[in-house]
Amino acid sequence: MEVQSEQKWMDNGPSRRAKWWYSTFHTVTAMIGAGVLSLPNAMAYLGWGPGILMLLLSWCLTLNTMWQMIQLHECVPGTRFDRYLDLGRHAFGPKLGPWIVLPQQLIVQVGCDIVYMVTGGKCLKKFMEIACIDCTQLKQSYWILVFGAIHFFLSQLPNFNSVAGVSLAAAVMSLSYSTIAWLACLTRGRIENVSYAYKRSSNTEFMFRVFNALGQISFAFAGHAVALEIQATIPSTPEKPSKIPMWHGALGAYFINAICYFPVALIGYWAFGQVVEDNVLMALERPPWLIASANLMVFVHVIGSYQVYAMPVFDMIERLITRRLNFPSGLALRLVSRSAYVAFTLFIGVTFPFFGDLLGFFGGFGFAPTSYFLPSIMWLIIKKPRRFSINWFINWAAIYIGVCIMLASTIGGLRNIAADASSYSFYT
Repeated sequence: MEVQSEQKWMDNGPSRRAKWWYSTFHTVTAMIGAGVLSLPNAMAYLGWGPGILMLLLSWCLTLNTMWQMIQLHECVPGTRFDRYLDLGRHAFGPKLGPWIVLPQQLIVQVGCDIVYMVTGGKCLKKFMEIACIDCTQLKQSYWILVFGAIHFFLSQLPNFNSVAGVSLAAAVMSLSYSTIAWLACLTRGRIENVSYAYKRSSNTEFMFRVFNALGQISFAFAGHAVALEIQATIPSTPEKPSKIPMWHGALGAYFINAICYFPVALIGYWAFGQVVEDNVLMALERPPWLIASANLMVFVHVIGSYQVYAMPVFDMIERLITRRLNFPSGLALRLVSRSAYVAFTLFIGVTFPFFGDLLGFFGGFGFAPTSYFLPSIMWLIIKKPRRFSINWFINWAAIYIGVCIMLASTIGGLRNIAADASSYSFYT
């Protein structure tokens, strides 16, 4: 059955050669993004108690759902569910499964890739402004084009294993700029007359900002959308199933996640209180080289993150073209399909550089389900834990919390779209 399962990945080359540490830095790259720098701002709207509680709750719930995804990868003896879609078909049925899983997974993957286009271009622009003050500065759109051009080449790498080096560099960069952020805050110390009162204006404005803050924290745990695809690259035998090394890798990723997220969120809020900015690095008084290096690190990180989220989409597009159009697999197919996908995300990123707001709206339907409650629903359907047992209660708690986060982040994102669209100009 392992040989039969291997056939699904033959077109993309030998893929089941990954080690457990591959899953660590692939998961870190997928999960930890530049959004970690906005966590102190989320704390400013939630306060110490609710903010810390939300961080801990999200960390624990998504670690549990990550464990569930890993266990469900081979929940049927002799079969490996190599994709989130495959598991969705098994849990919800061949007709209903794709309609439940596929839209949400694509929202996360394609949405993140478009946001990374914008983020990469912005960080490269900021780096050049600091590194070369006397140079003629280009518009942000041109820097997004530069970032996209890099991916026309990287997208031709055939599979997850081939981007391992890029993903490792991205994981190191995420740890580095997170460390810079909280160490710089700690070194600077608290500002004068720091206040930890809730950051608010009107009651309505405060409510929407709290919704956004919940969304900011929940979106920080988004690696589940590619978890099964990452596990599919690990070899599996009856003596040593893939869930063992994958779980070791996931634990390593969540440890790195904790030492990035919690210090940045707590120390950043401790230093600036309610006046902390959206990006905590921008609030720091520090030498220009530190600003430049941090932006360059974010740029390198989102290069790897783009590829981690794009690989499952590449696989999906190529399988669809091969089956529907009988197009032979190989370099020609990769060149056409992947270049078209990169061009699409590049066009949207250049045209709508406030796509982060759109992601807040649509991501409510994608991030929260794929990370918080879809794995729990599939666990209840497939594993059928005993009614009113601890396992049963934990899964239902995850479902209810995830649905609340989904609704809140969707409402908050919709409000931000309306606010930003009024002052937006194209191709700036």
